[in-house]
Amino acid sequence: MKKSISIWSFYGNWNLEEKFRLAKAAGFEGFEIDLSDDGPVNLKSTADDCKKVRAAAEKAGIALSGLATGLYWGANGASADAANRQKAAAILQRQIECANALGIDAILVVPASVGVDFIPGCEVVPYDLALARAKELIQAALPAAEKHKVTLGIENVWNKFLVSPIEMRDFIDSFGSERVGAYFDTGNVLAWGYPEHWIPILGKRILRVHLKDYRRAVGSAEGFVDLLSGNVNWPSVMAALRQVGYAGWCTAEMIPPVPFYAHAPETLITNTSRAMDAIFAL
Repeated sequence: MKKSISIWSFYGNWNLEEKFRLAKAAGFEGFEIDLSDDGPVNLKSTADDCKKVRAAAEKAGIALSGLATGLYWGANGASADAANRQKAAAILQRQIECANALGIDAILVVPASVGVDFIPGCEVVPYDLALARAKELIQAALPAAEKHKVTLGIENVWNKFLVSPIEMRDFIDSFGSERVGAYFDTGNVLAWGYPEHWIPILGKRILRVHLKDYRRAVGSAEGFVDLLSGNVNWPSVMAALRQVGYAGWCTAEMIPPVPFYAHAPETLITNTSRAMDAIFAL
Protein backbone atom coordinates (compact mmCIF):
# COMPACT_ATOMS: atom_id res chain seq x y z
CA MET A 1 0.00 0.00 0.00
CA LYS A 2 1.12 3.53 -0.81
CA LYS A 3 1.01 6.54 1.50
CA SER A 4 -0.74 9.74 0.45
CA ILE A 5 -2.20 12.83 2.09
CA SER A 6 -5.19 15.00 1.18
CA ILE A 7 -4.85 18.67 0.32
CA TRP A 8 -7.55 19.26 2.96
CA SER A 9 -5.04 18.33 5.66
CA PHE A 10 -3.09 21.56 5.12
CA TYR A 11 -4.32 24.54 7.11
CA GLY A 12 -1.28 26.78 6.96
CA ASN A 13 -0.78 29.73 4.61
CA TRP A 14 1.12 27.65 2.07
CA ASN A 15 0.83 27.64 -1.68
CA LEU A 16 0.47 24.36 -3.56
CA GLU A 17 4.19 23.95 -4.20
CA GLU A 18 4.91 24.36 -0.47
CA LYS A 19 2.25 21.78 0.35
CA PHE A 20 3.90 19.35 -2.06
CA ARG A 21 7.24 20.03 -0.40
CA LEU A 22 5.88 19.53 3.11
CA ALA A 23 4.17 16.28 2.10
CA LYS A 24 7.32 14.94 0.47
CA ALA A 25 9.52 15.93 3.42
CA ALA A 26 7.14 14.17 5.81
CA GLY A 27 7.49 10.92 3.86
CA PHE A 28 4.38 10.89 1.71
CA GLU A 29 4.57 9.37 -1.76
CA GLY A 30 1.28 10.80 -2.98
CA PHE A 31 -0.91 13.88 -2.72
CA GLU A 32 -4.67 13.95 -3.19
CA ILE A 33 -5.74 17.20 -4.78
CA ASP A 34 -9.27 18.59 -5.03
CA LEU A 35 -11.54 20.33 -7.51
CA SER A 36 -12.77 23.52 -5.85
CA ASP A 37 -14.30 26.89 -6.66
CA ASP A 38 -11.05 28.83 -6.50
CA GLY A 39 -8.16 26.47 -5.73
CA PRO A 40 -5.28 25.35 -7.96
CA VAL A 41 -7.69 22.98 -9.75
CA ASN A 42 -11.11 24.58 -10.16
CA LEU A 43 -14.19 24.60 -12.34
CA LYS A 44 -12.52 27.00 -14.79
CA SER A 45 -9.14 25.24 -14.97
CA THR A 46 -7.97 24.45 -18.47
CA ALA A 47 -6.07 21.35 -19.51
CA ASP A 48 -2.91 23.49 -19.53
CA ASP A 49 -3.63 24.69 -15.99
CA CYS A 50 -3.92 21.09 -14.84
CA LYS A 51 -0.75 20.11 -16.63
CA LYS A 52 1.11 22.86 -14.74
CA VAL A 53 -0.13 21.40 -11.45
CA ARG A 54 0.97 17.96 -12.60
CA ALA A 55 4.40 19.32 -13.54
CA ALA A 56 4.76 20.99 -10.12
CA ALA A 57 4.00 17.68 -8.39
CA GLU A 58 6.51 15.87 -10.56
CA LYS A 59 9.13 18.52 -9.77
CA ALA A 60 8.49 17.96 -6.06
CA GLY A 61 8.88 14.21 -6.51
CA ILE A 62 5.34 13.42 -5.42
CA ALA A 63 2.52 11.64 -7.27
CA LEU A 64 -1.01 12.96 -7.63
CA SER A 65 -2.92 10.08 -6.08
CA GLY A 66 -6.53 11.13 -6.54
CA LEU A 67 -8.97 13.95 -7.20
CA ALA A 68 -11.56 14.73 -4.54
CA THR A 69 -14.06 17.58 -4.31
CA GLY A 70 -16.28 19.17 -1.70
CA LEU A 71 -18.47 20.79 -4.33
CA TYR A 72 -21.15 18.10 -4.14
CA TRP A 73 -22.22 19.50 -0.76
CA GLY A 74 -23.62 22.43 -2.72
CA ALA A 75 -24.83 20.42 -5.69
CA ASN A 76 -26.88 17.36 -4.82
CA GLY A 77 -27.14 14.92 -7.70
CA ALA A 78 -30.44 13.73 -6.22
CA SER A 79 -32.03 17.14 -5.70
CA ALA A 80 -35.66 17.76 -6.67
CA ASP A 81 -34.30 20.87 -8.40
CA ALA A 82 -33.23 19.94 -11.93
CA ALA A 83 -30.78 22.86 -12.01
CA ASN A 84 -29.06 21.50 -8.91
CA ARG A 85 -28.80 18.06 -10.49
CA GLN A 86 -27.34 19.62 -13.62
CA LYS A 87 -24.78 21.43 -11.49
CA ALA A 88 -23.72 18.10 -9.96
CA ALA A 89 -23.41 16.60 -13.45
CA ALA A 90 -21.23 19.52 -14.55
CA ILE A 91 -18.98 19.07 -11.51
CA LEU A 92 -18.59 15.37 -12.29
CA GLN A 93 -17.77 16.14 -15.92
CA ARG A 94 -15.11 18.65 -14.84
CA GLN A 95 -13.63 16.14 -12.40
CA ILE A 96 -13.26 13.61 -15.18
CA GLU A 97 -11.67 16.11 -17.55
CA CYS A 98 -9.30 17.55 -14.94
CA ALA A 99 -8.29 14.10 -13.69
CA ASN A 100 -7.32 13.13 -17.21
CA ALA A 101 -5.17 16.26 -17.60
CA LEU A 102 -3.62 15.69 -14.16
CA GLY A 103 -2.75 12.07 -14.95
CA ILE A 104 -5.12 10.75 -12.26
CA ASP A 105 -7.13 7.61 -12.95
CA ALA A 106 -9.72 7.74 -10.11
CA ILE A 107 -11.93 10.47 -8.67
CA LEU A 108 -14.08 10.81 -5.56
CA VAL A 109 -17.80 11.11 -6.30
CA VAL A 110 -20.76 11.77 -3.99
CA PRO A 111 -23.63 10.97 -6.39
CA ALA A 112 -26.51 11.78 -4.05
CA SER A 113 -27.47 12.98 -0.60
CA VAL A 114 -30.64 11.93 1.17
CA GLY A 115 -29.84 14.48 3.88
CA VAL A 116 -26.79 16.10 5.48
CA ASP A 117 -27.00 17.03 9.15
CA PHE A 118 -24.04 19.44 9.13
CA ILE A 119 -25.54 21.61 6.35
CA PRO A 120 -28.21 23.89 7.86
CA GLY A 121 -31.48 23.75 5.94
CA CYS A 122 -30.24 20.93 3.73
CA GLU A 123 -32.79 19.48 1.32
CA VAL A 124 -34.07 16.05 2.34
CA VAL A 125 -34.67 13.70 -0.58
CA PRO A 126 -36.73 10.47 -0.38
CA TYR A 127 -34.35 7.53 -0.48
CA ASP A 128 -35.88 5.83 -3.53
CA LEU A 129 -35.67 9.04 -5.56
CA ALA A 130 -32.09 9.63 -4.40
CA LEU A 131 -31.14 6.15 -5.58
CA ALA A 132 -32.78 6.57 -8.98
CA ARG A 133 -31.26 10.01 -9.58
CA ALA A 134 -27.81 8.88 -8.42
CA LYS A 135 -27.93 6.06 -10.95
CA GLU A 136 -28.90 8.52 -13.67
CA LEU A 137 -25.98 10.80 -12.76
CA ILE A 138 -23.38 8.03 -12.84
CA GLN A 139 -24.79 6.36 -15.96
CA ALA A 140 -24.72 9.65 -17.87
CA ALA A 141 -21.06 10.19 -16.91
CA LEU A 142 -19.80 6.77 -17.98
CA PRO A 143 -19.08 7.66 -21.64
CA ALA A 144 -16.81 10.52 -20.53
CA ALA A 145 -15.21 8.32 -17.86
CA GLU A 146 -14.45 5.66 -20.46
CA LYS A 147 -13.17 8.22 -22.97
CA HIS A 148 -10.76 9.75 -20.46
CA LYS A 149 -9.89 6.46 -18.70
CA VAL A 150 -11.02 7.77 -15.32
CA THR A 151 -12.84 5.58 -12.79
CA LEU A 152 -15.62 7.01 -10.62
CA GLY A 153 -15.05 6.21 -6.94
CA ILE A 154 -18.26 6.37 -4.91
CA GLU A 155 -17.48 7.55 -1.37
CA ASN A 156 -19.20 6.41 1.79
CA VAL A 157 -19.82 9.74 3.47
CA TRP A 158 -22.28 11.36 5.87
CA ASN A 159 -25.06 11.79 3.30
CA LYS A 160 -27.49 9.10 4.61
CA PHE A 161 -27.08 7.25 1.30
CA LEU A 162 -25.54 3.82 0.66
CA VAL A 163 -25.20 3.35 4.40
CA SER A 164 -24.27 -0.35 4.25
CA PRO A 165 -21.50 -2.13 2.35
CA ILE A 166 -24.05 -4.37 0.65
CA GLU A 167 -25.94 -1.34 -0.67
CA MET A 168 -22.73 0.20 -1.96
CA ARG A 169 -21.61 -3.07 -3.54
CA ASP A 170 -24.93 -3.50 -5.32
CA PHE A 171 -25.01 0.14 -6.43
CA ILE A 172 -21.55 -0.19 -7.98
CA ASP A 173 -22.36 -3.51 -9.62
CA SER A 174 -25.62 -2.19 -11.10
CA PHE A 175 -23.65 -0.31 -13.76
CA GLY A 176 -21.78 -3.36 -15.04
CA SER A 177 -18.78 -1.13 -15.70
CA GLU A 178 -15.17 -1.24 -14.59
CA ARG A 179 -15.35 2.56 -14.52
CA VAL A 180 -17.33 2.56 -11.25
CA GLY A 181 -15.82 1.58 -7.91
CA ALA A 182 -15.51 2.62 -4.26
CA TYR A 183 -13.54 5.48 -2.70
CA PHE A 184 -13.63 3.90 0.75
CA ASP A 185 -13.30 5.96 3.94
CA THR A 186 -12.45 4.17 7.19
CA GLY A 187 -13.50 6.94 9.57
CA ASN A 188 -16.81 7.79 7.92
CA VAL A 189 -18.05 4.27 8.65
CA LEU A 190 -17.59 4.51 12.41
CA ALA A 191 -20.84 6.42 13.01
CA TRP A 192 -22.92 3.42 11.91
CA GLY A 193 -20.67 0.43 11.33
CA TYR A 194 -17.21 -1.10 11.12
CA PRO A 195 -14.72 -0.54 8.29
CA GLU A 196 -13.37 -4.09 8.61
CA HIS A 197 -16.85 -5.34 7.65
CA TRP A 198 -17.08 -3.14 4.58
CA ILE A 199 -13.70 -4.03 3.11
CA PRO A 200 -14.32 -7.76 2.40
CA ILE A 201 -17.74 -6.99 0.90
CA LEU A 202 -16.45 -4.24 -1.38
CA GLY A 203 -13.29 -6.21 -2.17
CA LYS A 204 -11.78 -5.50 -5.57
CA ARG A 205 -14.22 -2.64 -6.07
CA ILE A 206 -12.08 -0.47 -3.76
CA LEU A 207 -10.17 2.05 -5.87
CA ARG A 208 -8.81 4.29 -3.13
CA VAL A 209 -8.81 4.31 0.68
CA HIS A 210 -9.21 7.36 2.89
CA LEU A 211 -7.66 6.89 6.31
CA LYS A 212 -9.53 8.77 9.03
CA ASP A 213 -10.18 8.02 12.68
CA TYR A 214 -13.30 8.85 14.69
CA ARG A 215 -14.57 8.76 18.26
CA ARG A 216 -18.11 7.39 18.31
CA ALA A 217 -18.92 8.95 21.68
CA VAL A 218 -18.68 12.45 20.20
CA GLY A 219 -21.37 11.72 17.62
CA SER A 220 -20.74 14.77 15.40
CA ALA A 221 -18.17 15.93 12.87
CA GLU A 222 -16.04 17.05 15.80
CA GLY A 223 -15.43 13.36 16.52
CA PHE A 224 -12.83 13.07 13.77
CA VAL A 225 -9.45 12.85 15.45
CA ASP A 226 -5.80 12.10 14.73
CA LEU A 227 -5.04 8.65 13.35
CA LEU A 228 -4.70 6.07 16.15
CA SER A 229 -6.69 8.34 18.50
CA GLY A 230 -10.19 7.07 17.72
CA ASN A 231 -12.21 3.88 17.52
CA VAL A 232 -11.02 2.44 14.20
CA ASN A 233 -9.75 -1.10 14.74
CA TRP A 234 -6.61 -0.60 12.69
CA PRO A 235 -5.21 -4.15 12.97
CA SER A 236 -8.51 -5.52 11.63
CA VAL A 237 -8.69 -2.89 8.89
CA MET A 238 -5.17 -3.63 7.68
CA ALA A 239 -5.80 -7.37 7.79
CA ALA A 240 -8.97 -6.91 5.74
CA LEU A 241 -7.21 -4.74 3.14
CA ARG A 242 -4.45 -7.31 2.75
CA GLN A 243 -7.00 -10.11 2.52
CA VAL A 244 -8.72 -8.49 -0.48
CA GLY A 245 -5.35 -7.75 -2.08
CA TYR A 246 -5.54 -3.98 -1.86
CA ALA A 247 -2.19 -2.44 -2.75
CA GLY A 248 -3.19 1.06 -3.83
CA TRP A 249 -3.18 4.53 -2.35
CA CYS A 250 -4.13 5.08 1.29
CA THR A 251 -4.75 8.79 1.77
CA ALA A 252 -4.89 10.53 5.13
CA GLU A 253 -7.78 12.99 5.12
CA MET A 254 -7.20 14.95 8.29
CA ILE A 255 -10.17 17.22 8.82
CA PRO A 256 -10.73 19.32 10.81
CA PRO A 257 -7.38 19.77 12.62
CA VAL A 258 -8.08 23.37 13.63
CA PRO A 259 -7.87 24.55 16.39
CA PHE A 260 -5.74 21.66 17.60
CA TYR A 261 -2.85 22.54 15.26
CA ALA A 262 -3.53 26.26 15.01
CA HIS A 263 -0.03 27.29 16.09
CA ALA A 264 2.07 24.76 14.18
CA PRO A 265 -0.13 23.20 11.48
CA GLU A 266 2.84 21.56 9.75
CA THR A 267 3.08 19.27 12.79
CA LEU A 268 -0.13 17.59 11.68
CA ILE A 269 1.55 16.46 8.47
CA THR A 270 4.56 14.87 10.16
CA ASN A 271 2.46 13.32 12.94
CA THR A 272 0.08 11.84 10.38
CA SER A 273 2.95 10.35 8.41
CA ARG A 274 4.33 8.65 11.53
CA ALA A 275 0.89 7.34 12.45
CA MET A 276 0.42 5.88 8.96
CA ASP A 277 3.79 4.12 9.18
CA ALA A 278 2.62 2.53 12.42
CA ILE A 279 -0.73 1.54 10.89
CA PHE A 280 0.95 0.00 7.85
CA ALA A 281 3.16 -2.04 10.19
CA LEU A 282 0.17 -3.62 11.97
